[in-house]
Amino acid sequence: MTRLAYVNGRYVNHSAGMVHIEDRGYQFADGVYEVVMVYQNRLVDEKGHLDRLESSLAHIKLPMPMSRRSIQLVMRHLIAQNRLDHGLLYIQVTRGVAPRDHKFPTNVKPALVMTTKKTRISSVNQEKGVKVVSVPDIRWKRCDIKSISLLPNILAKQQAAENSAFEAWFLDEQGMVTEGTSSNSWIISNNKVITRKASSAILNGITRQTLLEIISKHKLHLEERSFSLQEAMKASEAFLTSSSAFVIPVCQIDNIKISDGTPGIFTKNLLNYYRSAILDLPQIS
Repeated sequence: MTRLAYVNGRYVNHSAGMVHIEDRGYQFADGVYEVVMVYQNRLVDEKGHLDRLESSLAHIKLPMPMSRRSIQLVMRHLIAQNRLDHGLLYIQVTRGVAPRDHKFPTNVKPALVMTTKKTRISSVNQEKGVKVVSVPDIRWKRCDIKSISLLPNILAKQQAAENSAFEAWFLDEQGMVTEGTSSNSWIISNNKVITRKASSAILNGITRQTLLEIISKHKLHLEERSFSLQEAMKASEAFLTSSSAFVIPVCQIDNIKISDGTPGIFTKNLLNYYRSAILDLPQIS
């Protein structure tokens, strides 16, 4: 079956999908994106992702390329055409095509691209946990915008890979953990769930937001505050969250094992709560 992509108003073969050489996303990283998980024929946290897409676009003074309802229709048609029951839907909006010039062009239509990818969340990572490494946070100061400019994240992710780690956790100038290259960071200490408060220093992950609602629903103790690398290493549990991974236990940071080096019951329970919340979502019609 041919895999399709949506490129600026047209459904095309994925391998033939192209954008202009002067698309500002290509030349300036002048755009934003979202990644939505499709799980058992369900769009996970769809509203949150579209809310954040609108917010990111507003922050960079870029209008929505079409109405939210139209975007949802394209999402569903692409998922249906590609027969995607499990996987990722990628949405990217750039400022469009214009002669190269740093300032905003006028009378240019935003460019919209959507693609899908069949994939499944690794049960091995969820069952056995993963290693992360710590790296300096060298990113810009508006990490709350889901920008397609990801070079610092890529460099950090590569450093993690070269150290046989799943993820890298960024440290700010005070040695406090901000987040991962493509995930949010959490620890469990004294039976409290601790994660950095949402601000311009981190991307307010959609999975993060849903998990906060779950934590409140189950009346678990929560602290939204910064924590240091040393506190994380001494925590009873640690984990990360992302749309493409849900909840994954972190069992080692750099060369230090977290507790006994195995996933803790608190993290396992949060993963089960999150899975249950997803299965309560309606299937894609």
